[in-house]
Amino acid sequence: MTTTATQDPYTERRNSHRWEVPELYNMAADVADHHPRDKRALILESAVEGQREVSWGEIQDRSRQIAAMLQSAGIKKGDRVAVLLPQRSDTPAAYLGVLRTGAILVTMSLLWAAEPIRFRLEDSGATVIIAEESARRLFEGFDGKFIEIDSPEIAAAPAEFQNVETKADDPALIFYTSGTTGRAKGIVHAHRTLLGHNEFEYCHQLGDGDVFFGAGDWAWSLAKLMGPLRLGATHLVFRPEGGFDPAALLDAMSRHRVTSALVNPTFLRKMREDVPDAGTRFPLSLRTVCSSNEPLTPDLITWFDEQFGVTLLDYYGSTESYPLLGNYPDVRVKPGSMGKPLPGWDVRLLDENEHEVPAGETGEICLRARSNPQFPLGYWNLPEASTAAFGGDWYHTKDQAYTDEDGYFWFLGRTDDVIKTSGYRVGPYELEAMIRELDAVKDVSVTGVPDELRGQSIKAWIELMPGHTGGADLSKHIVAHVKEHFSRFAYPRFIEYVSALPKSATGKVQRAQLRALPHIPREGQPS
Repeated sequence: MTTTATQDPYTERRNSHRWEVPELYNMAADVADHHPRDKRALILESAVEGQREVSWGEIQDRSRQIAAMLQSAGIKKGDRVAVLLPQRSDTPAAYLGVLRTGAILVTMSLLWAAEPIRFRLEDSGATVIIAEESARRLFEGFDGKFIEIDSPEIAAAPAEFQNVETKADDPALIFYTSGTTGRAKGIVHAHRTLLGHNEFEYCHQLGDGDVFFGAGDWAWSLAKLMGPLRLGATHLVFRPEGGFDPAALLDAMSRHRVTSALVNPTFLRKMREDVPDAGTRFPLSLRTVCSSNEPLTPDLITWFDEQFGVTLLDYYGSTESYPLLGNYPDVRVKPGSMGKPLPGWDVRLLDENEHEVPAGETGEICLRARSNPQFPLGYWNLPEASTAAFGGDWYHTKDQAYTDEDGYFWFLGRTDDVIKTSGYRVGPYELEAMIRELDAVKDVSVTGVPDELRGQSIKAWIELMPGHTGGADLSKHIVAHVKEHFSRFAYPRFIEYVSALPKSATGKVQRAQLRALPHIPREGQPS
């Protein structure tokens, strides 16, 4: 008798996965309309709206009222509607209401200032914006229609609306990139994009009865809201009175028995700094916690596991397309690795000629074009850029990585961020994590600077903890620490102490800004 070896869970999922995309598909209908009206959709913990539970019936009715009002305002299929709202009880209904009409949703964040908001409105050609009255100052001069989210007209609109028929390939969303290397570009996604977000199925393993918390603004990633809701999870909406309040958040997560969460390393570092004994103070019911947006360092994985007994699962993607790679609850995690490709995602490491590189060698993370439902339709009103980015056989992320003998991916850095010194490629993230271990260091970014001998030398830009002062002694200590624990050659030959590192609205250090600053070549010393 012949016996077949049992496949590991990851290989089994990869081999058995098939995308199922119907011809007609509307994201709003798929997310919202199959839930019982009395089922809990949201748990609201808001300094503005108070504490309460929001049912699916409330969201379904409110979204249809918003859709009806948009239709009465003349919105038709393919028109652009911008939504500029904080995390409030009816923000999901506003998103769903736009999608019901067949219009294209342009997500806007209050983290943006007036100029980038005006640019996005003009570039997208939005004719309607849904916002709070207090946000009107951010889009003064907008010549379209303003629908105030608290307007009595919405409540007076009928709670019945026939969804406009949409195909899976019809445009549904425009997300704007951060614009760190030029004006922001609008990435257009079809309704089918949500079907490609299988990280909630495979990484979070969400289902009916789970309570989910996703850190960050929904406008930056609509999937973190819609994906869990579609699968039947209840979403914890946490809106503190001031800025980030990790203790209050942990308290809310504990009380509401959150079972799964999506966070990012910046979020985790702030939590560790403010609540180092988080696990003792706030017992949680977490089963899975995933991290994205920036590389997850091993020290954070260790700290979180010590506090809560849960292994953080890193996954990776780009603004244009994600997730490409991930870790899974029932598959071995290698701390510091981004894991392996999501089932259904054909991801390879390629050289400059689009040839796959062998394990251990550096290549660019690339996704086979049009191989999954999440693949974008293109950039809004930029046909040449769309063809260049999405029209070939592969989508190039411009991120460098290598794979080990087990097929795990290890991030090195952006193509522009990878430092080539003395013939070696140095990814900034591992070096930054090593420097960040020092008590005096609050945050750090590493870039390359021109060096006639080495091609590039490594420069560390360091933000210090309160009470610490930069100087020659600290610089020597940092260099010695790196040489001992990281590399004898990949250490910073230049160190500059800064009051604050330049960061995007989502907390990412903007290395391009650091590279643009003048370099004062005083080796090993702060300027």
